[in-house]
Amino acid sequence: MKAIAVYCGSSRGIDPIYMEEAKKLGEVLVDNGLDLVYGGATVGCMGAVADSVMEAGGKVIGVIPERLKNVEIAHQQLSELHVVKTMHERKALMAEYADGFIALPGGVTLNGILRIF
Repeated sequence: MKAIAVYCGSSRGIDPIYMEEAKKLGEVLVDNGLDLVYGGATVGCMGAVADSVMEAGGKVIGVIPERLKNVEIAHQQLSELHVVKTMHERKALMAEYADGFIALPGGVTLNGILRIF
């Protein structure tokens, strides 16, 4: 099966449309037979896309740095959850699992600093 890495925020965003579209994306992935690879959190847009994929019966692979397990609240119901040491390792492992990439608002980091809406 093919997998898509989705980069998105652990916040809900400034407009409810961000959460709505993250949920829709999860449904689209499953409808097209694609697994999800993402940042491993339960909160914000990250949690919304992961929950949507799982509710539709899809596979979800999460990758989260150890230092963010409690901040972003690591999702414990995923098909797979990988805990890594650094943000660089997070992105590298996500890329290793993924066949393609989608970036939603809030998914961009700059020098390891999470972008907050």
